[in-house]
Parts: sequence; structure tokens; C-alpha cells
Amino acid sequence: MSMQTVLELENLHTYYGHIHALKGISMTVGRGEIVTLIGTNGAGKSTTLRTISGVLKPKRGTVRYQGKDINGMRVHDIAAMGISHVPEGRRIFPLLTVLENLELGGWNVKDRAVAKQRMERAFELFPRLKERVNQKGGTLSGGEQQMLAIARALMTDPDVLLLDEPSMGLAPVLVEAIFDIITEINKLGKTILLVEQNALMALEVAHRGYVLQTGEIVLSDSAKALAADESVRKAYLGEA
Repeated sequence: MSMQTVLELENLHTYYGHIHALKGISMTVGRGEIVTLIGTNGAGKSTTLRTISGVLKPKRGTVRYQGKDINGMRVHDIAAMGISHVPEGRRIFPLLTVLENLELGGWNVKDRAVAKQRMERAFELFPRLKERVNQKGGTLSGGEQQMLAIARALMTDPDVLLLDEPSMGLAPVLVEAIFDIITEINKLGKTILLVEQNALMALEVAHRGYVLQTGEIVLSDSAKALAADESVRKAYLGEA
């Protein structure tokens, strides 16, 4: 069975000022997949997500979503098409309540009943947020803020979810919970592109993976094969 490609990057070159951050990367994400990007800090993982979501504009190359070239489109137009980006560091609104954060997440939903339905689904995925619905975002724990950031991104009912370092700074027990939720979201039919420092956990939940090194893809395979690869184990899974 051939899988439909939802997201395709072709020969992408992106710069930060004078720094050549992405050096011609090409990759695909199929519908319903969890694909992970692994690599050390500065490898270009976050830059890849930012280029897809329109935060950064590539110098050369193409980003296609469902076969359509989305290069140069504005961030909110890309989001409205069905790509939701949960940035590194969560970026929730600390002075707004959980409810207000979620309402802002559903900015493009005109139908109140649909918005209510999505909110209820978010609370099913994240019961802890329901308990804290009137609490200000800034007073939540790190794990709860991460849950809120993901729940807010789901309010647009995206087709593709870009997750940047969802486990960063979380206690091990919360890391487990976040990854369980990522698997759950994928089972709901969402395609996920996951950037994650915790390569071991990422490869456990992903179907496929790409290894980035200084802006280039050096390896791509099934998650199972990458987790068993000796060079990957030494470089990213902490094995001596």
C-alpha cells in the first residue's frame, strides 16, 4: 500500500542571517505517520519546522503540503490550511487562563458548536487542563503548559502537527505522559512531525526518522532500524 505524501521538502536551503542552517534537505511525511527528526543542538531540526510553518523563508528549495507549494505563504495562512506548529518553549499566553488560551487557539473557528466540541476533545485528551480551566497559563507547571500548548494547537483541527521539543525540561514521569498523548493524537488521524532531544523516546513512538547533522540529512530509515543502528545509538542514545 503506497502512503499518500502530505508534506514534502525538496532541496531546502534556509539561512539565519549569514548562517547556512539547512543545506539542501529533502524529506517526506506520509499521511497518518509520526516522523521524527533527531540530531544534536544546532543540527537544523527547529529550523526545519519553522521553515515548514512559514516563520522562516527558505533561500532555495520547496515545501509542499498536499502537493501544493506553500513557500512564501504567511504563517496564519499555512495554519489555516491545516499545519499547526507547537514551538519549542511552549509559548503559551501566561496572563490568560487555560480557557482563553484554548479559545485563541481556535481563532479560525466561526461555529460556536464546533469550537465547543474541539474544546471538549482537548479536555478528554488532557483532563488536567479541565481541572485548571480558569487558572492563568503562567501558574501551570511545565508539564501542564506543554499540554496546553499542544491542546491549543489542536483547536484548529490541523491535518499536520509540528511538535518542537515537547519533552524539554519535563520530569521523566511527565515525559512518558506527553509521549502517550502524542501516540493518542496520532491515533485520532493526525500526521505528526516531531523534533525531540530525547531520541530514544522519539524513536519509540515514531514510524520513521531522519537524522540531521549541521543542516544535512545523514541518515533516514524506519524508527526501529534507526534505534538499532550502532552509530545512532552512540551519537544520540547515550551509549558508549
